[in-house]
Amino acid sequence: MNRLAGRFLFVLVALFLAAPVAIIAGVSVNAQQSLVFPPQGVSLRWYGAIFTDPGWRNALFASVAIAVLAAALAVLIALPIAYALWRRVTALGRLVQLLGISPFVLPPVITALGALAFWSTVGFYGSPFTVVVSHAVFFTSLPLVTLTLGFSVIDREIVEAARTMGANEATIRRTIVLPMIRPYLVSGFAFAFVLSLNEYLIAYMTVGFTVETVPIKIFNALRYGYTPVMASISILFVGLATIVFGLIARFGDLPKLLGAWERRG
Repeated sequence: MNRLAGRFLFVLVALFLAAPVAIIAGVSVNAQQSLVFPPQGVSLRWYGAIFTDPGWRNALFASVAIAVLAAALAVLIALPIAYALWRRVTALGRLVQLLGISPFVLPPVITALGALAFWSTVGFYGSPFTVVVSHAVFFTSLPLVTLTLGFSVIDREIVEAARTMGANEATIRRTIVLPMIRPYLVSGFAFAFVLSLNEYLIAYMTVGFTVETVPIKIFNALRYGYTPVMASISILFVGLATIVFGLIARFGDLPKLLGAWERRG
């Protein structure tokens, strides 16, 4: 009886979480230019408008470019921190690790206001690179966590054996460390990429309307009326995130990357 009740509760929670996506998906194929559900007719022209309308197309390309650059920069920041902590744990290293995680722990509005104040002070507010740097700093904690997990699975006896055989540090990093942490590096990049793709507040605070990402474009479009293109591009982003995390689950250890540890005993 308890198991049946648990399954019923699980189904209810799953339906509750899936309902918004299902409604948005229905709106995205609405034949009428309105955000109504159930859809009044079926049409895929709103998906085509993502690529044919210059405004939506430019916003999509801007979001993808920013997300790729920000995720790459976040990995470049996190990698040396995680590597240094793996080589030697020090109080300074722990402090740097805490600083790397802190932006993601704080409410986004605090980070956004801090970024706004900083870029305005140095005179670069509105420049496209500011949102890339701000996103990279905010999402550094994601690759930092995954890379820390990746370094933790490296058997130090293998490293010591390589040193005994005469391998220098550069060779060890290239032939042992990098191949073993590569899945965690890719996963950290993917996590940062997906979240940067959907982030609005920091992007708005750093570039305003000089660079229009998809989230900013959606909020701007709401001022002029509702269009199913907003729902279509939302479903496109959901599909992209599903593909990314599906690939991580297929070729990596997703439960461990999300914080689960192997049972011992």
